[in-house]
Amino acid sequence: MAMVDEPLYPIAVLIDELKNDDIQLRLNSIRRLSTIARALGEERTRKELIPFLSENNDDDDEVLLAMAEELGVFIPYVGGVEHAHVLLPPLETLCTVEETCVRDKAVESLCRIGSQMRESDLVDWFVPLVKRLAAGEWFTARVSACGLFHIAYSSAPEMLKTELRSIYSQLCQDDMPMVRRSAATNLGKFAATVESAYLKSDIMSIFDDLTHDDQDSVRLLAVEGCAALGKLLEPQDCVAHILPVIVNFSQDKSWRVRYMVANQLYELCEAVGPEPTRTDLVPAYVRLLRDNEAEVRIAAAGKVTKFCRILSPELAIQHILPCVKELSSDSSQHVRSALASVIMGMAPVLGKEATIEHLLPIFLSLLKDEFPDVRLNIISKLDQVNQVIGIDLLSQSLLPAIVELAEDRHWRVRLAIIEYIPLLASQLGIGFFDDKLGALCMQWLQDKVYSIRDAAANNLKRLAEEFGPEWAMQHIIPQVLDMTTSPHYLYRMTILRSISLLAPVMGSEITCSKLLPVVVTATKDRVPNIKFNVAKVLQSLIPIVDNSVVEKTIRPSLVELAEDPDVDVRFYANQALQSIDNVMMSG
Repeated sequence: MAMVDEPLYPIAVLIDELKNDDIQLRLNSIRRLSTIARALGEERTRKELIPFLSENNDDDDEVLLAMAEELGVFIPYVGGVEHAHVLLPPLETLCTVEETCVRDKAVESLCRIGSQMRESDLVDWFVPLVKRLAAGEWFTARVSACGLFHIAYSSAPEMLKTELRSIYSQLCQDDMPMVRRSAATNLGKFAATVESAYLKSDIMSIFDDLTHDDQDSVRLLAVEGCAALGKLLEPQDCVAHILPVIVNFSQDKSWRVRYMVANQLYELCEAVGPEPTRTDLVPAYVRLLRDNEAEVRIAAAGKVTKFCRILSPELAIQHILPCVKELSSDSSQHVRSALASVIMGMAPVLGKEATIEHLLPIFLSLLKDEFPDVRLNIISKLDQVNQVIGIDLLSQSLLPAIVELAEDRHWRVRLAIIEYIPLLASQLGIGFFDDKLGALCMQWLQDKVYSIRDAAANNLKRLAEEFGPEWAMQHIIPQVLDMTTSPHYLYRMTILRSISLLAPVMGSEITCSKLLPVVVTATKDRVPNIKFNVAKVLQSLIPIVDNSVVEKTIRPSLVELAEDPDVDVRFYANQALQSIDNVMMSG
């Protein structure tokens, strides 16, 4: 192709590819827009590429999404901030499409571009765009407009600011619930840019409208706005305007709204200060903890620790603890599970006396819960209680529950407990572990379920890492080696797996003296599955032991296995011999 035509080439290819039926080609060309823009240069990008993209009426959402994303970082390719406004038309079109994720991405890109534009350009280009979208015939345009006000507002002159506030107010009363939802979602961002004089008048009246909306989906988004607005207002205004709304919302007829309040309540406590929290928000929170909808109780129970941190211990014991006791025997397992996952955090807040008197009985009732998730949530957070009440008290009350879980008839419960054992071991210390949990760890190696046996072998390795090789030499290795003569070949396989995992932790000397002889003996096993696993284990031991041991002990065993009648045994033995040769050659 002649040099003269060279600059035309990228745009021609782009046009061809964007009209191609293959969506992947169209996507690739959109993702390469920055490269094409660099090839075209800034001026031609502005004059040819961007107008072409504005007219490109691709109907595939994936392509449009990629385009919305690319245009957000396009300012350098059109000649910098002074030309940023040329990127607005294609994005404005994308703000009106039907697919939500495309619109959201277009709004995000417009916000990114708008935040870099010069003030005069914002007034000339960006504010009119927001007004056009807000007056759009299709609700999609109006939904997108709500997300742009906070960028447009701050640089607008006084007249325009008044107009923007009144447009936003109209959007909050739009006929379409989707538009009102978007206005409610973005109210916090918009309010953050509005001057404090108008915050109390205009914004609060808008907020008031949203809180009385007949659609619960709009009201629950207004709840989210409560926390954002609460942070902007002075505490006394917050008490006057936001607090009554929240108290009403906590009794809303829609459980979804109450659910949102339960999630947001502790953030509002920070906004209104300690006194109103005690008089108004604590009763509201107690109501939510006793709500008749399980979902609301779950949300409230999940925030119980955060809420208690804001209150004094006396208040927490007086008001919140009675509810917590009720929740610990709630009819819904999900409520109990949510409570179990956070209740441990209450121990440091309440202190030692109150924890022993009030919380410990609740922990124990949750540890005996019929649902394993509830019990496991308690066990996984034990360290927080351990710091408060000490190991002795904890172990007396805790052990029976752990033993019960370790022998649960559901293998997934046993599996989850095994995964917590190293954590428990490090929390509860070596002495406690040896007395109480050591036997359990060995018992799991002979479980009927493979996943449990495998996890038990991994567990031994993690314990050896936690407590060190000397401890493992005394407490793990002898018991493991005793089990090598188990009559069942599956259990013998688990022992081989344990040995291959423990060897790297135990080091060369113990591996040679204790572990290797057991593996070599197993080469004489009558079950082929054992023998080819022996070959794999021997291969894993090669890097751990000295070369002399490899030549004297490992190689002869593998040579013998390489002549085994079973094809798999021969295959793995030859593979291991090959890796010995590789090590020798590289060494």
